[in-house]
Amino acid sequence: MSTRPSPISATVDFDAEGVQHGFLKLPISVDESAWGAVMIPITVVANGEGPTALLTGGNHGDEYEGITALLKLASSLKAEDVRGRVIIVPMMNVPAAEAGKRTSPLDGGNLNRSFPGDPNGGVTSQIADYFSRVLVPMCDVALDLHSGGRTLDIVPFAAAHRLDDLAQEDASLAGAIAFGAPYAMMMFELDATRLYDTAVESQGKIFVTTELGGGGTSTPQSLAVTERGVHRFLVHYGLLAGKPSESDEAAPAEPMTYLDMPDASCYVQSEHAGLLELTVALGDTVAHGDVIARVYDMTRTGAEPVVYHAERDGVLIARRFPAKVGMGDTIAVIAEVVESLARASSHGGETDAPLSPRAE
Repeated sequence: MSTRPSPISATVDFDAEGVQHGFLKLPISVDESAWGAVMIPITVVANGEGPTALLTGGNHGDEYEGITALLKLASSLKAEDVRGRVIIVPMMNVPAAEAGKRTSPLDGGNLNRSFPGDPNGGVTSQIADYFSRVLVPMCDVALDLHSGGRTLDIVPFAAAHRLDDLAQEDASLAGAIAFGAPYAMMMFELDATRLYDTAVESQGKIFVTTELGGGGTSTPQSLAVTERGVHRFLVHYGLLAGKPSESDEAAPAEPMTYLDMPDASCYVQSEHAGLLELTVALGDTVAHGDVIARVYDMTRTGAEPVVYHAERDGVLIARRFPAKVGMGDTIAVIAEVVESLARASSHGGETDAPLSPRAE
């Protein structure tokens, strides 16, 4: 049984030259609008032969660094500056972004746990399906901009994943390093099956993700890292002229640190509800066994706090942002500092291979 075409329609022509601003329109019927549509803003900037980059933010609606940086880029990028095609979707999950929440108020869907999606599913699943079957096949490289949202604060990093295809892994890692954030990461996901990351990588595309701050806000510093990183990403893959080193405003004061997350023990999750006291700050070095947090019982006085220890040496790269914590909440993430992220068996030199012309 064949899958029906996506119900989403685009008001832009992906094959046209120049700059186009439009929408991805998803029909909905809700109490406030019987014949309505979710309107997802999109910009396409195309100029001649070259690769296609798909730039996305707002996969989660409360992560503002990527949304803001891509809204600014969509308003400023000129066709004559581009070699190939740049597709910009600042807010993948528009309902969530408009509500200022991680998930969609229309169906409760977490877009980054909804891939590859379903054209017959709810709103969130239909958005995921359109990206999986329409936008991702068009691109050669994809950059998805995340941050911690309202519940996490995270050191600024760009990341790749371990992949079966070593050349694809190398090319993605090169993009993460070229992004130029203070940290570059080889990231371990607790459950990658339904992530956008996996949907893109499974199609053989080069994929880079980020975490660039959090707390449900943005700062001049986090936006500077984000905007500079997007520019460097496009330069690295040949979509903009110049070299990444030519755009080093807001460059990190220290050399880039390489981080590896080898397994799930990097994540420290609370087994208690209460008030969280973190004893280390973001970016601090910790050793196995160090006290990193205490959780206090808020229902009574005189109770000793529950103490949490680091299960590995490394750097605190993420922390829970609200002080109130529940059972199962991630309260800290610790990654190892390494000298190199490349595997010994990686194929040197393949990351510099030119990308193909526009993929249709």
